[in-house]
Amino acid sequence: MHPPPRRLAALGAASLALAGACAHPTLPHTAPIPVSAALSMQLAPASRTLDSAIAAGAAPGAVLAVSVAGQHFEHAIGQLAVDDPRPPDGRTLYDMASLTKVVALTTLAMMAVDEQKIALDSPVVHYLPDFARGNGEKARVRVRDLLLHDSGLPPDPVPPLWQHPGSRHDALTEALGANLDTVPGARMVYSDLGAITLATILECQYGKRIDALFGERVARPLGFTRMRYLPPREWREEIASTEIEDVPGRPHTALRGDVHDENAWRLKGASGHAGLFSDADDLLRFGEWVLAGSLGRSVPGALQPPSELTTWTVRQNEPAGSSRALGWDTPSENSSAGSYTSARSFGHTGYTGTSIWIDPTREIVIVLLTNRVNPTRDTPKFGMVRAVVADAVMRALFPDATIVAR
Repeated sequence: MHPPPRRLAALGAASLALAGACAHPTLPHTAPIPVSAALSMQLAPASRTLDSAIAAGAAPGAVLAVSVAGQHFEHAIGQLAVDDPRPPDGRTLYDMASLTKVVALTTLAMMAVDEQKIALDSPVVHYLPDFARGNGEKARVRVRDLLLHDSGLPPDPVPPLWQHPGSRHDALTEALGANLDTVPGARMVYSDLGAITLATILECQYGKRIDALFGERVARPLGFTRMRYLPPREWREEIASTEIEDVPGRPHTALRGDVHDENAWRLKGASGHAGLFSDADDLLRFGEWVLAGSLGRSVPGALQPPSELTTWTVRQNEPAGSSRALGWDTPSENSSAGSYTSARSFGHTGYTGTSIWIDPTREIVIVLLTNRVNPTRDTPKFGMVRAVVADAVMRALFPDATIVAR
C-alpha cells in the first residue's frame, strides 16, 4: 500500500491524543431561548401542520424553531423515541447527520480560506498528496469541487468504511484512495467522500481533529452549550434516539448519542460529513449568525461571520444547472425548502430528519429537527414533511407570499 503522507500520519497521532482528552460530563442547564407570544400565535397553523405529521407517524417527535426579524418561536411535539414517551423541547439533542457539512465543515472551510490556510482553486493533492491514489483525474480536483459536489467522487466509499476494521487513520487513508466516477466538474453528485476529504485537509492544515476545531473555533466562541461532536454518555437521557443498527461492532439497540452514520462511526464519530449533535436552540442561533453574515452584517460578540459568507451561500451554477452553493444548497424543484422561500435562500438537510433553511430576503431562519430514523430508516410517511412545514411557516408569516418557480 502507498504510505500515507507525513501530515496524515501526524494527524493519526493527534487523533489518539484527542480521544483520551477529558470529557465534559455535566449537561449544561441553559435557559430556553426566549420566544415571542405574538409570533407563537401567528405560527399556530404551522404548529398544527407539524402536529398532524407526527400524529400520522412521520417521526416519533419533532422540534420546529423559527427566527424572523430577531423574534423567536419554538414548538415541540411527540416523544423522544418510540420507546421513550418523554416529550422533546428546544434543548433536546438530535443527531444532525449531514447538517454537519454546513454547520461544521463549511464554516471551518470559510475560516480556513479567510486565514489563507487553504485556497478554493488549489488542487486537493497540494494538501493531501495521498489523494492522487485511485483511478481518474484526481490531480484536477480542486477544493472548490469538494464543496460543490462536482469532484467526480462517488457518493460514498465503496466498500463502506465501516465494513473494515482498523484505526481512524486507516479509514481516512482508505477514503482518500477512492476512484473517481467521472471527470471533475462534469456533474453534481452529492458525495460524503468529498466532505471526508475536505475535513482531512482542514485537520492536516490545523493539526487538530475536526471535533476539536469546531469546538474551539465555532461552538465555544458563539456560546453554544449543546452543539458538539461526541456528546458524553452523561448527556444521553436528553438525546433523541435514532435507528436500531445491524452493523458489526455496534449494539443492536436504538442509538442514543452515538452517530447514526456508519462511516462517521468508523471515523470515531468525528467527520466532515456527519457526527455533529445539537439542540434546536443552538442551531437556531447558528442560523441567525449565518443570516447576519449573508446580509453583510456584524453580530454581537467576538466571532464575526466570515466576510466571504455572502458569496458562499449563493448558487454557483457549477456545473450548469446545479443548485449547490459552496457547501450549502439552494432551493430546487421538490426542495425541502418548500415553495415560498426566495431564490436567495440557502440551507441543507440531514438524513436523520433534520433541516435548516435561511432566507435573507425575508430575514427568516427555519429549523426542523426530527429523529425520523427511529426505530428504522424505512419511514415513508416522512416524505415531504420538511417542505410542507416550511410552506406552513411562510404562509403564516407572509400572507402575501407566492409560490416561487424553481
